Amino acid sequence: MMENLALGAMLFGTVHDERRSFELLDRFVDAGGVWIDTANCYSFWADPSGFGGQSETVLGRWLARRPGVRDRIRISTKVGCEPTEAGRFPETAEGLSAKVVKSGIEGSLRRLGTDHAELYWAHKPDPLTPLEETVAALDELVAAGTVGRLGCSNYPTWQIEQARRTAQVQGRTGFTAIQQQYSYLRPRPATRPSVVHRFGAVTGEVLHYLEHHPDMVLWAYTPLLGGSYTRPDKPLQAEYDHPGTTRRLQVLDDIAAETDSGRNRVVLAWMTGGSPAATPIVGVSTVQQLDEAVAGVTLQLTAGQRERLDGAV
Repeated sequence: MMENLALGAMLFGTVHDERRSFELLDRFVDAGGVWIDTANCYSFWADPSGFGGQSETVLGRWLARRPGVRDRIRISTKVGCEPTEAGRFPETAEGLSAKVVKSGIEGSLRRLGTDHAELYWAHKPDPLTPLEETVAALDELVAAGTVGRLGCSNYPTWQIEQARRTAQVQGRTGFTAIQQQYSYLRPRPATRPSVVHRFGAVTGEVLHYLEHHPDMVLWAYTPLLGGSYTRPDKPLQAEYDHPGTTRRLQVLDDIAAETDSGRNRVVLAWMTGGSPAATPIVGVSTVQQLDEAVAGVTLQLTAGQRERLDGAV
């Protein structure tokens, strides 16, 4: 089993049709993959309706046509970002009220054709709902066996801690996973990666928090920066235009040559074997890209190579 890589299903059912989605899912499972990451809002921006649910629906069809495969995979899905009015995100995002959390998981499980999800995420903070209400609603799902673990995505560190402390005081199940944007290259100071969510990037503060809370795990979205490490037609965003990027890319190329691999593989090996270790979520478009990702998380770097990667600042 390969538990240190998650297949991102965000574009299944929209950008990727059912045939392509099934092909990628089959290849992932055949390679020993376990985790599949989706959300109830995927992908509202890519569908003419303006609403999500397509990804979970395709996953549900795939599971229905693959008897026994549900026992071999783990589902990670989210609630909180589905728009309530088409074309008006984020101002009409559903939020994280108790009612939304309950209806959100019911809708997700119905589309997925299953009775539980192994990991359930609060997709982004909801400033209008008391944190105590969200914590209690999520805890009820765990108590009922509807979900296994809880995670939060795109949260500021202080709110992660506040939510966990609230759960602890109330004797409820708290967050034990963080999902943010994270990769080997670092954005220029005083900037952040080009992500939709204000607190969507892993910062030094997030890493420090993880170092001191070993019960928390890190999941990383956009780990390969949308292809920018290797594709000339996908240039790096402006926030990566600084001397640190030049130094990091040089070390990356040196170690790629030493390991007879490539930038993407080394980035994934660095992430999964780091401290704290991260589970990259790869949103691949082809079987070849998926095979490369699998090769990356199975690549073993030496202590010296890892030290050189870490030291390129």
